[in-house]
Amino acid sequence: MTAGPTPRRIALLSVHTSPLAQPGTGDAGGMNVYVWQTATRLARRGVEVEIFTRATASTDEPVVQAAPGVTVRNVVAGPFEGLDKRDLPSQLCAFSANVLRAEAAQDPGHYDLIHSHYWLSGQVGWLARDRWGVPLIHTAHTLAAVKNASLAGGDAAEPMLRIVGEQQVVDEADRLIANTDTEASELVEMYGADRSTIDVVVPGADLDRYSPGDRMAARAELGLRPDDVFVTFVGRIQPLKAPDVLVAAMAPLIKADATGRLRVMVVGGPSGSGLAQPSALIDLAAQLGIADRVDFLPPQPPERLAQVYRASDVVAV
Repeated sequence: MTAGPTPRRIALLSVHTSPLAQPGTGDAGGMNVYVWQTATRLARRGVEVEIFTRATASTDEPVVQAAPGVTVRNVVAGPFEGLDKRDLPSQLCAFSANVLRAEAAQDPGHYDLIHSHYWLSGQVGWLARDRWGVPLIHTAHTLAAVKNASLAGGDAAEPMLRIVGEQQVVDEADRLIANTDTEASELVEMYGADRSTIDVVVPGADLDRYSPGDRMAARAELGLRPDDVFVTFVGRIQPLKAPDVLVAAMAPLIKADATGRLRVMVVGGPSGSGLAQPSALIDLAAQLGIADRVDFLPPQPPERLAQVYRASDVVAV
C-alpha cells in the first residue's frame, strides 16, 4: 500500500461499545482499549479523531472532549437501556442518520477518513463512505465465521445476520486491518477478501502503564496475602474466554497443594452469553471444592489493573 498524506481528521466508529466504558464488563473489553489507544496515539501525531458511539444513558453528554485531539460523540439510537448487542442492527438506521447529520453540520470535507470497528460500525461506515467520498478502513476485531467454527461449550452460534453483514463490510471497505497474519488468512479464506487490501497491524502494549513493579506493594494495595501464589485470569466472564477451564484445571492442583498458598484470582464481570448464568464460575468453584481458594475481583481501572498483573505469579490467557 502506498502511503498517502496524513489525514487531518478521522471519524472513528464504535457503535456497540464506548471507549470511555470500563473494560471487563458488559460489552466493554479489549476493543474499547484498542479504540481509545488508537485515537489518543493518532491525536499525539496531530490527527484529530472524533469517535461516534451509541449513548447508553440519559446522562451521556452529546459531545465529550475526552483527551487533547479526541472527541467522543454519544449518538442517540434506540433506548438507553435494555438493548442487547444482538438487537443493535435494528438501530443502525438511527445511528447512521445521526452520524450523517453531525457531518452535515460541519464544513464540507470535515473528515478525511473513516475507521470502523466491528461489523455494526462497518455497516455505518459503508454508508458514510459513499456519502462523504472518503476511504473506509475497517477493523473486524472478531469474525462470526471464525467463532462459529470453534464454539465454546454453552456459547450460542453467531447468527446469519452478522455473517452476511460482515461479508458486506469486507466487500465494501477500502482497506482491512487485521491484528495477525492468521486473521488476515481467515479474512481471505472465509470471506474472500483480497489479500492486497489487508494490512496486518499487531496491537501494541502501553508500556508506560503496564511495566514490572513491586509485587509486595501491589499485593498490599489489593489486600492480598504476600506469601500466596496467584494464577490470574483477567477478562469478561463468558464461555468464549473460558475462565471455567482455568478453574477446573486448577482444582486438582489446589487440592494437592499442601502449603495452602495456591490460589486463583478472577478479574472481570459477566458478559455476552455469560450473563445468562452470572454466578456460574462461582458455582463451579464451589462444586469443585475450591471456593475458598478462588478470589473474584470486579473489573479494574487501568492503573489498578496494572497492580493486579504485578501481584500475580502467573497470568492465564
